[in-house]
Amino acid sequence: MTDAPPAPRRTALDARHRALGATMTDFAGWDMPLRYGSERDEHTAVRTRAGLFDLSHMGEISLTGPQAGQALDHALVGHLSALAVGRARYTMICDDEGGILDDLIVYRLGDEEFLVVANAANAQVVLDALTERAGGFEASVRDDRDAYALIAVQGPEAQGILGSLTDADLAGLKYYAGLPGTVAGVPAMIARTGYTGEDGFELFLAPDDAERVWDALTEAGAPAGLVPCGLSCRDTLRLEAGMPLYGHELSTDITPFDAGLGRVVKFDKPGDFVGREALEAASRRADSVTPRTLVGLVASGRRVPRAGYAVLAADGSRIGRVTSGAPSPTLGRPIAMAYVDARYAKPGTEGVTVDIRGTQEPYEVVALPFYRRER
Repeated sequence: MTDAPPAPRRTALDARHRALGATMTDFAGWDMPLRYGSERDEHTAVRTRAGLFDLSHMGEISLTGPQAGQALDHALVGHLSALAVGRARYTMICDDEGGILDDLIVYRLGDEEFLVVANAANAQVVLDALTERAGGFEASVRDDRDAYALIAVQGPEAQGILGSLTDADLAGLKYYAGLPGTVAGVPAMIARTGYTGEDGFELFLAPDDAERVWDALTEAGAPAGLVPCGLSCRDTLRLEAGMPLYGHELSTDITPFDAGLGRVVKFDKPGDFVGREALEAASRRADSVTPRTLVGLVASGRRVPRAGYAVLAADGSRIGRVTSGAPSPTLGRPIAMAYVDARYAKPGTEGVTVDIRGTQEPYEVVALPFYRRER
Protein backbone atom coordinates (compact mmCIF):
# COMPACT_ATOMS: atom_id res chain seq x y z
CA MET A 1 0.00 0.00 0.00
CA THR A 2 1.51 3.34 -1.06
CA ASP A 3 1.24 6.57 0.86
CA ALA A 4 -1.13 9.16 -0.56
CA PRO A 5 0.57 12.25 -2.00
CA PRO A 6 0.54 15.26 0.31
CA ALA A 7 -2.33 17.70 -0.13
CA PRO A 8 -1.40 20.86 -2.01
CA ARG A 9 -0.39 23.81 0.12
CA ARG A 10 -2.70 26.82 0.27
CA THR A 11 -1.61 30.44 0.15
CA ALA A 12 -2.75 33.09 2.63
CA LEU A 13 -5.24 34.26 -0.03
CA ASP A 14 -6.90 30.88 -0.57
CA ALA A 15 -10.22 31.99 0.97
CA ARG A 16 -10.32 35.03 -1.31
CA HIS A 17 -9.81 32.90 -4.42
CA ARG A 18 -12.59 30.51 -3.46
CA ALA A 19 -14.96 33.33 -2.59
CA LEU A 20 -14.35 34.74 -6.08
CA GLY A 21 -15.24 31.39 -7.64
CA ALA A 22 -11.76 30.66 -8.95
CA THR A 23 -11.00 27.41 -10.72
CA MET A 24 -8.20 25.99 -8.60
CA THR A 25 -5.38 23.72 -9.73
CA ASP A 26 -2.42 21.91 -8.18
CA PHE A 27 0.68 23.78 -9.33
CA ALA A 28 4.10 22.73 -7.99
CA GLY A 29 2.48 21.44 -4.81
CA TRP A 30 0.31 24.54 -4.28
CA ASP A 31 -3.44 24.96 -4.73
CA MET A 32 -3.50 27.99 -7.04
CA PRO A 33 -6.15 29.89 -9.01
CA LEU A 34 -6.07 28.91 -12.69
CA ARG A 35 -8.73 31.41 -13.72
CA TYR A 36 -11.64 33.30 -12.16
CA GLY A 37 -13.79 33.47 -15.29
CA SER A 38 -12.56 34.05 -18.83
CA GLU A 39 -8.80 33.77 -19.15
CA ARG A 40 -9.01 35.88 -22.32
CA ASP A 41 -10.73 38.66 -20.36
CA GLU A 42 -8.12 38.44 -17.63
CA HIS A 43 -5.32 38.59 -20.20
CA THR A 44 -6.90 41.62 -21.91
CA ALA A 45 -7.36 43.39 -18.59
CA VAL A 46 -3.61 43.19 -17.91
CA ARG A 47 -2.77 44.47 -21.39
CA THR A 48 -5.23 47.37 -21.25
CA ARG A 49 -5.97 48.10 -17.59
CA ALA A 50 -4.63 46.05 -14.67
CA GLY A 51 -4.63 42.56 -13.20
CA LEU A 52 -4.10 41.28 -9.65
CA PHE A 53 -2.13 38.08 -9.07
CA ASP A 54 -1.37 35.86 -6.08
CA LEU A 55 2.22 34.63 -6.53
CA SER A 56 2.74 33.35 -3.02
CA HIS A 57 3.84 29.96 -4.32
CA MET A 58 7.20 31.41 -5.41
CA GLY A 59 10.23 30.42 -3.33
CA GLU A 60 12.03 33.11 -1.32
CA ILE A 61 15.53 32.39 -0.02
CA SER A 62 17.60 34.91 1.94
CA LEU A 63 21.38 35.18 1.97
CA THR A 64 22.96 37.37 4.63
CA GLY A 65 26.45 38.04 5.89
CA PRO A 66 29.63 39.89 4.94
CA GLN A 67 30.30 37.52 2.01
CA ALA A 68 26.73 36.97 0.84
CA GLY A 69 27.46 38.71 -2.46
CA GLN A 70 30.59 36.63 -3.10
CA ALA A 71 28.66 33.46 -2.24
CA LEU A 72 26.05 34.34 -4.86
CA ASP A 73 28.78 35.16 -7.40
CA HIS A 74 30.09 31.62 -6.90
CA ALA A 75 26.70 29.94 -6.87
CA LEU A 76 25.03 31.76 -9.78
CA VAL A 77 26.09 32.84 -13.27
CA GLY A 78 25.60 36.56 -12.60
CA HIS A 79 27.73 39.17 -10.85
CA LEU A 80 25.50 39.76 -7.86
CA SER A 81 28.06 41.36 -5.55
CA ALA A 82 28.08 44.31 -7.98
CA LEU A 83 24.34 44.82 -7.55
CA ALA A 84 23.47 48.13 -5.88
CA VAL A 85 21.27 48.13 -2.79
CA GLY A 86 17.66 48.49 -3.89
CA ARG A 87 18.20 46.92 -7.33
CA ALA A 88 17.26 43.50 -8.71
CA ARG A 89 18.74 41.26 -11.38
CA TYR A 90 17.53 38.39 -13.53
CA THR A 91 20.00 35.50 -13.36
CA MET A 92 20.31 31.72 -13.38
CA ILE A 93 21.69 28.89 -11.32
CA CYS A 94 23.37 26.19 -13.40
CA ASP A 95 24.81 22.76 -12.74
CA ASP A 96 28.42 21.72 -13.40
CA GLU A 97 27.57 20.95 -17.05
CA GLY A 98 26.05 24.37 -17.64
CA GLY A 99 22.46 23.13 -17.60
CA ILE A 100 19.93 25.48 -16.04
CA LEU A 101 18.63 24.43 -12.62
CA ASP A 102 16.38 27.50 -12.43
CA ASP A 103 16.06 31.10 -13.49
CA LEU A 104 15.90 33.56 -10.63
CA ILE A 105 15.44 37.16 -9.61
CA VAL A 106 17.86 38.40 -6.95
CA TYR A 107 17.12 41.55 -4.94
CA ARG A 108 19.78 43.32 -2.90
CA LEU A 109 18.02 44.51 0.23
CA GLY A 110 21.11 45.76 2.09
CA ASP A 111 24.91 45.71 2.08
CA GLU A 112 24.87 42.19 3.50
CA GLU A 113 21.37 41.01 2.59
CA PHE A 114 20.00 39.48 -0.62
CA LEU A 115 16.65 37.92 -1.47
CA VAL A 116 16.60 35.17 -4.10
CA VAL A 117 13.24 34.33 -5.67
CA ALA A 118 13.02 30.88 -7.27
CA ASN A 119 10.28 29.18 -9.23
CA ALA A 120 7.94 27.20 -7.00
CA ALA A 121 8.76 23.83 -8.56
CA ASN A 122 12.51 24.37 -8.10
CA ALA A 123 12.60 26.18 -4.76
CA GLN A 124 13.94 23.22 -2.77
CA VAL A 125 16.55 22.42 -5.43
CA VAL A 126 17.72 26.03 -5.39
CA LEU A 127 17.74 26.16 -1.58
CA ASP A 128 19.82 22.98 -1.36
CA ALA A 129 22.26 24.16 -4.03
CA LEU A 130 22.72 27.59 -2.46
CA THR A 131 23.23 26.05 0.97
CA GLU A 132 25.94 23.76 -0.40
CA ARG A 133 27.61 26.40 -2.57
CA ALA A 134 27.69 29.02 0.20
CA GLY A 135 29.85 26.72 2.31
CA GLY A 136 33.22 28.35 2.98
CA PHE A 137 31.79 31.87 2.68
CA GLU A 138 30.79 34.12 5.57
CA ALA A 139 27.16 33.89 4.54
CA SER A 140 24.00 32.32 5.89
CA VAL A 141 21.27 30.81 3.72
CA ARG A 142 17.73 30.90 5.10
CA ASP A 143 14.54 29.35 3.76
CA ASP A 144 12.03 32.22 3.83
CA ARG A 145 9.24 30.60 1.83
CA ASP A 146 6.87 30.79 4.78
CA ALA A 147 7.87 34.37 5.64
CA TYR A 148 6.36 36.00 2.55
CA ALA A 149 3.16 36.35 0.63
CA LEU A 150 3.66 37.77 -2.85
CA ILE A 151 1.04 39.85 -4.66
CA ALA A 152 1.50 41.39 -8.11
CA VAL A 153 -0.44 44.20 -9.76
CA GLN A 154 0.37 44.42 -13.46
CA GLY A 155 -0.81 46.58 -16.34
CA PRO A 156 -0.93 50.18 -17.60
CA GLU A 157 -3.02 51.30 -14.59
CA ALA A 158 -0.84 49.52 -12.01
CA GLN A 159 1.09 52.59 -10.86
CA GLY A 160 -2.02 54.67 -10.33
CA ILE A 161 -3.80 51.93 -8.41
CA LEU A 162 -0.86 51.10 -6.14
CA GLY A 163 0.03 54.78 -5.78
CA SER A 164 -3.30 55.45 -4.10
CA LEU A 165 -2.34 53.03 -1.31
CA THR A 166 1.28 53.96 -0.63
CA ASP A 167 3.45 57.03 -0.12
CA ALA A 168 6.42 55.26 -1.76
CA ASP A 169 7.95 57.05 -4.75
CA LEU A 170 6.62 54.75 -7.46
CA ALA A 171 7.32 57.24 -10.24
CA GLY A 172 10.99 57.26 -9.28
CA LEU A 173 11.23 53.48 -8.88
CA LYS A 174 13.16 52.04 -11.81
CA TYR A 175 12.45 48.76 -13.57
CA TYR A 176 14.14 45.91 -11.68
CA ALA A 177 14.40 47.91 -8.48
CA GLY A 178 12.69 47.70 -5.11
CA LEU A 179 12.22 49.74 -1.98
CA PRO A 180 10.69 49.26 1.46
CA GLY A 181 7.40 51.01 2.07
CA THR A 182 3.87 50.56 3.28
CA VAL A 183 0.88 49.46 1.23
CA ALA A 184 -2.58 49.90 2.74
CA GLY A 185 -0.85 50.63 6.03
CA VAL A 186 1.26 47.46 6.24
CA PRO A 187 5.00 47.01 5.61
CA ALA A 188 6.03 45.66 2.22
CA MET A 189 8.96 45.42 -0.13
CA ILE A 190 7.74 47.04 -3.35
CA ALA A 191 9.50 45.83 -6.51
CA ARG A 192 9.02 47.03 -10.07
CA THR A 193 9.23 43.56 -11.57
CA GLY A 194 6.83 41.15 -13.23
CA TYR A 195 6.24 38.36 -15.70
CA THR A 196 3.63 39.78 -18.05
CA GLY A 197 5.42 42.17 -20.41
CA GLU A 198 3.58 45.10 -18.81
CA ASP A 199 4.62 47.67 -16.25
CA GLY A 200 3.75 46.59 -12.75
CA PHE A 201 4.79 45.85 -9.20
CA GLU A 202 5.36 42.83 -6.99
CA LEU A 203 4.68 43.22 -3.27
CA PHE A 204 6.52 41.07 -0.73
CA LEU A 205 4.70 41.13 2.61
CA ALA A 206 3.87 39.05 5.66
CA PRO A 207 1.27 36.33 4.98
CA ASP A 208 -0.95 37.71 7.75
CA ASP A 209 -1.19 41.00 5.82
CA ALA A 210 -2.03 39.45 2.45
CA GLU A 211 -5.83 39.62 2.65
CA ARG A 212 -5.77 43.26 3.78
CA VAL A 213 -3.56 44.30 0.85
CA TRP A 214 -5.48 42.18 -1.67
CA ASP A 215 -8.79 43.73 -0.56
CA ALA A 216 -7.36 47.26 -0.63
CA LEU A 217 -5.97 46.79 -4.15
CA THR A 218 -9.26 45.28 -5.30
CA GLU A 219 -11.19 48.29 -4.01
CA ALA A 220 -8.70 50.89 -5.26
CA GLY A 221 -8.48 49.22 -8.67
CA ALA A 222 -12.20 48.77 -9.31
CA PRO A 223 -12.67 52.17 -11.02
CA ALA A 224 -9.69 51.45 -13.30
CA GLY A 225 -11.00 48.02 -14.30
CA LEU A 226 -8.59 45.87 -12.30
CA VAL A 227 -9.54 42.16 -12.17
CA PRO A 228 -8.12 39.14 -10.33
CA CYS A 229 -6.03 36.97 -12.64
CA GLY A 230 -4.99 33.32 -12.53
CA LEU A 231 -2.06 31.26 -13.73
CA SER A 232 -3.60 30.60 -17.14
CA CYS A 233 -3.49 34.21 -18.33
CA ARG A 234 -0.11 34.69 -16.69
CA ASP A 235 1.18 32.01 -19.05
CA THR A 236 -0.25 33.61 -22.20
CA LEU A 237 1.01 37.02 -21.09
CA ARG A 238 4.56 35.80 -20.56
CA LEU A 239 4.43 33.84 -23.84
CA GLU A 240 3.47 36.94 -25.82
CA ALA A 241 6.31 38.79 -24.08
CA GLY A 242 8.79 36.06 -25.08
CA MET A 243 9.63 35.23 -21.46
CA PRO A 244 10.93 31.69 -20.83
CA LEU A 245 9.21 29.24 -18.50
CA TYR A 246 11.22 26.66 -16.59
CA GLY A 247 10.39 23.15 -17.73
CA HIS A 248 9.54 24.46 -21.21
CA GLU A 249 12.18 26.83 -22.60
CA LEU A 250 14.61 26.19 -19.73
CA SER A 251 15.88 22.93 -18.23
CA THR A 252 19.06 21.13 -17.25
CA ASP A 253 19.38 20.09 -20.93
CA ILE A 254 19.54 23.76 -21.95
CA THR A 255 22.34 26.26 -21.30
CA PRO A 256 21.73 30.01 -21.10
CA PHE A 257 23.40 30.29 -24.53
CA ASP A 258 20.97 27.78 -26.06
CA ALA A 259 18.10 29.89 -24.74
CA GLY A 260 19.50 33.10 -26.21
CA LEU A 261 20.19 34.36 -22.69
CA GLY A 262 23.97 34.18 -22.66
CA ARG A 263 24.02 37.83 -21.59
CA VAL A 264 23.20 36.79 -18.02
CA VAL A 265 26.47 34.81 -17.75
CA LYS A 266 29.23 37.09 -16.45
CA PHE A 267 32.64 35.57 -17.15
CA ASP A 268 34.42 38.78 -16.12
CA LYS A 269 33.34 38.68 -12.49
CA PRO A 270 36.02 37.87 -9.89
CA GLY A 271 36.50 34.29 -8.78
CA ASP A 272 35.22 31.00 -10.12
CA PHE A 273 31.58 29.95 -10.34
CA VAL A 274 29.74 26.67 -10.70
CA GLY A 275 29.47 25.59 -14.34
CA ARG A 276 31.99 28.12 -15.65
CA GLU A 277 34.08 25.71 -17.74
CA ALA A 278 31.04 24.16 -19.41
CA LEU A 279 29.49 27.57 -20.04
CA GLU A 280 32.69 28.88 -21.61
CA ALA A 281 32.54 25.94 -24.03
CA ALA A 282 28.87 26.66 -24.72
CA SER A 283 29.75 30.29 -25.38
CA ARG A 284 32.40 29.28 -27.92
CA ARG A 285 29.90 27.03 -29.69
CA ALA A 286 27.37 29.85 -29.80
CA ASP A 287 29.98 32.15 -31.35
CA SER A 288 30.77 29.66 -34.12
CA VAL A 289 27.66 27.64 -34.79
CA THR A 290 24.48 27.48 -32.71
CA PRO A 291 22.90 24.04 -33.19
CA ARG A 292 19.51 25.20 -31.92
CA THR A 293 17.89 28.57 -31.50
CA LEU A 294 14.80 29.70 -29.63
CA VAL A 295 12.38 31.38 -32.06
CA GLY A 296 8.82 32.59 -32.24
CA LEU A 297 6.21 30.96 -34.46
CA VAL A 298 2.94 32.57 -35.55
CA ALA A 299 0.17 30.44 -37.05
CA SER A 300 -1.41 31.04 -40.43
CA GLY A 301 -4.48 29.07 -39.32
CA ARG A 302 -6.36 28.55 -36.06
CA ARG A 303 -4.89 25.31 -34.70
CA VAL A 304 -2.87 25.71 -31.52
CA PRO A 305 0.58 24.13 -31.14
CA ARG A 306 1.47 22.58 -27.80
CA ALA A 307 4.71 21.79 -26.02
CA GLY A 308 6.47 18.81 -27.58
CA TYR A 309 4.97 19.12 -31.05
CA ALA A 310 7.49 18.65 -33.86
CA VAL A 311 8.60 21.56 -36.03
CA LEU A 312 9.22 20.48 -39.64
CA ALA A 313 10.98 21.84 -42.72
CA ALA A 314 9.38 21.97 -46.16
CA ASP A 315 10.70 18.47 -46.97
CA GLY A 316 9.04 17.04 -43.85
CA SER A 317 12.27 16.60 -41.88
CA ARG A 318 12.15 17.41 -38.19
CA ILE A 319 14.05 20.60 -37.37
CA GLY A 320 12.92 21.30 -33.82
CA ARG A 321 10.19 21.17 -31.21
CA VAL A 322 7.63 23.49 -29.71
CA THR A 323 8.32 24.41 -26.09
CA SER A 324 5.22 26.58 -25.39
CA GLY A 325 2.13 27.35 -27.45
CA ALA A 326 -1.23 29.03 -26.93
CA PRO A 327 -3.80 31.27 -28.61
CA SER A 328 -2.62 34.88 -28.39
CA PRO A 329 -5.44 37.20 -27.33
CA THR A 330 -3.37 40.22 -28.39
CA LEU A 331 -2.37 38.96 -31.85
CA GLY A 332 -5.59 37.06 -32.46
CA ARG A 333 -3.68 33.99 -33.69
CA PRO A 334 -1.97 30.97 -32.14
CA ILE A 335 1.68 31.51 -31.25
CA ALA A 336 4.51 29.32 -30.00
CA MET A 337 8.10 29.35 -28.89
CA ALA A 338 10.27 26.58 -30.27
CA TYR A 339 13.86 25.42 -30.43
CA VAL A 340 14.80 24.92 -34.08
CA ASP A 341 17.90 24.17 -36.11
CA ALA A 342 19.74 27.48 -36.47
CA ARG A 343 19.49 27.26 -40.28
CA TYR A 344 15.73 27.79 -39.96
CA ALA A 345 15.80 30.48 -37.27
CA LYS A 346 15.88 33.58 -39.48
CA PRO A 347 12.61 35.55 -39.30
CA GLY A 348 10.58 35.00 -42.45
CA THR A 349 12.01 31.55 -43.18
CA GLU A 350 9.56 29.84 -45.52
CA GLY A 351 8.18 26.33 -45.44
CA VAL A 352 8.22 25.81 -41.65
CA THR A 353 5.30 23.80 -40.28
CA VAL A 354 4.21 22.30 -36.98
CA ASP A 355 2.93 18.73 -36.87
CA ILE A 356 -0.40 19.02 -35.07
CA ARG A 357 -1.87 15.54 -34.71
CA GLY A 358 -0.60 14.40 -38.09
CA THR A 359 -1.32 17.59 -40.04
CA GLN A 360 1.47 19.97 -41.06
CA GLU A 361 0.20 23.43 -40.16
CA PRO A 362 2.11 26.40 -41.66
CA TYR A 363 3.84 28.82 -39.29
CA GLU A 364 5.79 32.03 -39.77
CA VAL A 365 9.17 32.28 -38.03
CA VAL A 366 9.42 35.59 -36.14
CA ALA A 367 11.82 37.24 -33.73
CA LEU A 368 10.91 37.26 -30.06
CA PRO A 369 9.05 38.81 -28.33
CA PHE A 370 5.67 38.66 -30.02
CA TYR A 371 4.50 41.68 -28.03
CA ARG A 372 6.34 44.68 -26.64
CA ARG A 373 4.52 47.38 -24.70
CA GLU A 374 4.83 51.02 -25.60
CA ARG A 375 7.04 52.80 -23.06
